[in-house]
Amino acid sequence: MKGLILFELRKIISKRLALTALIGVLLFSALLSFSTYQNKYAFDRELGQGSGKMAVTIDKEIAKRYEGILTDEKVQQMMSDFAPTSDLGGLNAAYLYENAVQSAAFSRFSDPNGNWNGLQVSDVFGDEEIQVGYVDGWLSTSRNLVRTFVALALAVIIMLAPVFSGEYEGVDNIILTSRYGKTRCAAAKVIAGILTAFFTTVTVVAFDLLLALVFYGTEGLDCSILFAPSDYVEAFIPFNITCGALLGYQILLAFACTLSVTGTTLLFSAISKNQSIALVASMTFFLFPVLLPITEANPLFRLIGLLPIYHVLAVSLLSVEQMRNGMLYAIWAIPAALVFLGTGAALSCRVFARHQVS
Repeated sequence: MKGLILFELRKIISKRLALTALIGVLLFSALLSFSTYQNKYAFDRELGQGSGKMAVTIDKEIAKRYEGILTDEKVQQMMSDFAPTSDLGGLNAAYLYENAVQSAAFSRFSDPNGNWNGLQVSDVFGDEEIQVGYVDGWLSTSRNLVRTFVALALAVIIMLAPVFSGEYEGVDNIILTSRYGKTRCAAAKVIAGILTAFFTTVTVVAFDLLLALVFYGTEGLDCSILFAPSDYVEAFIPFNITCGALLGYQILLAFACTLSVTGTTLLFSAISKNQSIALVASMTFFLFPVLLPITEANPLFRLIGLLPIYHVLAVSLLSVEQMRNGMLYAIWAIPAALVFLGTGAALSCRVFARHQVS
């Protein structure tokens, strides 16, 4: 059985299209990360201004001045330190951006003219303890991971679509009439598909985290995502979790997605007449839910949100609910993924075994 699995693994990863898909995801991730890093900007009256590496350094130095639990005193200090020194020309100060900390403070505690709006920390965040620090780099990484993991899921589909359907183009009569063609061979294909998806995900996740550590270091992983620049105020996760927890959820959901996609793609591969049909059907099933006019505020989203595409479009799923034990509703993606994987694997083996050879 081990030999069969290794044989099927070699068949999957040796295909030029599969290798191209994996390399494409890694290149896309690298370009996205590098572009985001280079486009960073920060200004401080003492440290000056800069972009790229300099901007990250400036933002980290500013964050150190106010690190720790956010208090009303720190808010007042920020509003004083970052008070506009010139006319804003009609720009609402809540959208003014000089550096990450200034943007986080002004987007919540500033009036349109850049003065304190009278809100206390408890008025904005309730009873939550908000840990202040350098979060901009990790939140940018989180946003990039969404796009990278969508590309990863599509790459897994490309890799696995031919697993069964590729055999229907002339090899099925040899496989299915052999001694173990209907049992061990089918099982080996499923196991090889699962291993391919798992290790591909490990590779992409490790590559992305390595880039993030090189660009941003480890600072801020224990800080709250709620005290972040204005880009993350609206349509972002409303719960007080750390940057480290956010990345942990996203990585867990990435594995849930690729395993779910493995199950569905293997099933479509088994029931499709050729590789092209399997590929189109798998991608359609994966992408179609985003066209449905359902938001996370709709009760139906609790069910729709457990479909594979929303595992990687993590912000929507992570915004549904924080349960009493502190975990987010998104954790239900794990049993959902096991259902997709188990059902797809079992049915694909069954369909392949019953396939009528010509």
